[in-house]
Amino acid sequence: MVTQSQVLAWLDRYADLIAEQREYLTELDAAIGDADHGINMNRGFQKVKSQLPTMADKDIGSILKNTGMALLSSVGGASGPLYGTLFMRAGMKVDKKQALTADDLLALLQGGLEGVIQRGKSQVGDKTMIDAFQPAVEGYEAATHAGKSVVEALTEAADAAEAGRDATLPLIARKGRASYLGERSKDHLDPGATSLAMLIRTLAESAAEG
Repeated sequence: MVTQSQVLAWLDRYADLIAEQREYLTELDAAIGDADHGINMNRGFQKVKSQLPTMADKDIGSILKNTGMALLSSVGGASGPLYGTLFMRAGMKVDKKQALTADDLLALLQGGLEGVIQRGKSQVGDKTMIDAFQPAVEGYEAATHAGKSVVEALTEAADAAEAGRDATLPLIARKGRASYLGERSKDHLDPGATSLAMLIRTLAESAAEG
């Protein structure tokens, strides 16, 4: 089980990691995008972090939906709609829950993934956050079906997300600003896949800390 307090700890941990890595994410984006991914993500998640104390008595679905709304209202570029939709759809899948079972977490992850695919119209191989997100969901599902614990499954999901992130390096971007570069988008990590891999890793870490 992942508790409501662990979800709050996850969001807090992720906000801190984004703040720490904002320059790195912006450097990645400078190579193939608008050079603002780290800046925008940090702005959004600092807003989320500032709202966490007001979410202490809310259910997990409400926490995630409130996070999505905060991101939609504060993050510029493509990241706001994509991450906002991710959290809104994830929250809808676990509405009114105070703790999440393995199946609840799968629904949360699948809901977020479906929302991002619908919003961004992208798929694996397009050099986007989907390249990290879809392997993460598939890795989590496979691990739970194999009888592994929630923490083990989330750790495998994080490993799969990081492998998916690394797999964006040789790809030619087919979506977003990076797609305008054509061949020049090769040999760069996708910033969205990188921030998404961080999201799944911090979820695994927060679940493991209990």
